[in-house]
Amino acid sequence: MTPIALVGIGKIALDQHVPAINASPDWTLAASVSRNGSVPGVQSFTTIEAMLDARPDIPVVSLALPPVPRFAYAVAALQAGRHVMLEKPPGATLAEIHALRDLAAQKGLSLYATWHSRMARGVAPAKAWLRAATITRAHITWREDVRKWHPGQDWVFEPGGMGVFDPGINALSILTEILPMPVHLTEATLTYPENRQTPIAATLRFSGNVTADFDWRQEGPQTWDIEVETADGTLTLRQGGAVLELDGKPQPLGQTPGEYPALYARMADLVRTRASDIDLAPMIHVADAMTLGRREVTGAFHF
Repeated sequence: MTPIALVGIGKIALDQHVPAINASPDWTLAASVSRNGSVPGVQSFTTIEAMLDARPDIPVVSLALPPVPRFAYAVAALQAGRHVMLEKPPGATLAEIHALRDLAAQKGLSLYATWHSRMARGVAPAKAWLRAATITRAHITWREDVRKWHPGQDWVFEPGGMGVFDPGINALSILTEILPMPVHLTEATLTYPENRQTPIAATLRFSGNVTADFDWRQEGPQTWDIEVETADGTLTLRQGGAVLELDGKPQPLGQTPGEYPALYARMADLVRTRASDIDLAPMIHVADAMTLGRREVTGAFHF
């Protein structure tokens, strides 16, 4: 198995990345980098420079820290000749990812901008069903509780943290994967808490009669649905892509390894072939929303 280093030992790393790596036939978790966190039984470092210097035997670095500081870590890893895997969103800005793409190409290294929701088990069957469909309308409802998924993590409301687009980009990653035609944003309304720098809710309208409703204030059951109406019936993905319905009837789906195990399997393929996978379509939609969005202000938000 190939040694891999995991950078950023927070909630998503412990909940998803570590179990996926430990269960993988391709990888062994050889080191971690974090100012505060660690993984039991794994060599830990507080800086990526120290890890890169001490462990030249580790050829791959997976970055699971927030998007704003991630660019510097990715540059350091690529400059040191290591392949790099990026948690979503792949960076704080599109220009950063273009720069990383160019650096990886210059170094002959693999760069993987991951979108874990695309690995949900209903996504590939939905894409196949829609391939020849005539789409008349599509709508995303993506509503969840930020206090549950990002407890006390103020960085999500700071510049670069993306606010409600942190989960919303998951929906956009599925949408851009399953639709047989490209769409572009035409208008948006973004709702900002009066004490925060990023939106807590958003409504979006795209070409092709596609709309979206994102909200980070939903308590109780969470809603992650995408409904696509076609001339041949209605396809619905529920539970973030885990459930596929056709005209309201659940469809049988095969077993999959899970979203993050699938990402690490894909990374192994990329490294073996020295290829990269950098699809920025979901992030482009978010950037367009920030450009075109009409701003509304709501009451203060506190964790």
